[in-house]
Amino acid sequence: MLGMTLCIIKRNNELLLLNRDSSPAKGLWNGAGGKIEGNETPLECVIREIWEETSIDIRDLQIIYKGQVTWTVDNNDAGGFYIYLVEIPYDFIYTTPIKTEEGILDWKSIDWVLSKDNFGLGEAIPRYLPFVLYEDNPYAFHFTLLKNRLVDFSFKIMDEENSKILKT
Repeated sequence: MLGMTLCIIKRNNELLLLNRDSSPAKGLWNGAGGKIEGNETPLECVIREIWEETSIDIRDLQIIYKGQVTWTVDNNDAGGFYIYLVEIPYDFIYTTPIKTEEGILDWKSIDWVLSKDNFGLGEAIPRYLPFVLYEDNPYAFHFTLLKNRLVDFSFKIMDEENSKILKT
């Protein structure tokens, strides 16, 4: 089991992103999420982490399991996270920017996030985000880095058996 979760929160054509104050991804825009604690399921973790980082209660919204992201760094397994998508109602009011203990929360347009000229994100997000936003199936994404450089990215549709336990 992977040790972390990440949630992409979507409202209309915007994503609620966090510019983190600490590692991993310090200074970069990313989704909200964090470490799985104790006997938590990934779903329980993402619900808790979103509440802790944003004060948004997603329990009554559709939380869609979109897969997992893993890394190999300098030929070593570097773990990864389970990724979820939550679409909040178009009229949900959540005024940003907001300074939190984790960093700065702000709504960013999907076009801004996916722009090839955007250097404010890690290299992984623009590669997996289109699948998370626009594909129905959950995917297994894998990134390989050598000396802090992305050298390979692969993905495949997850089979039903591997993904069903993480949907509930």
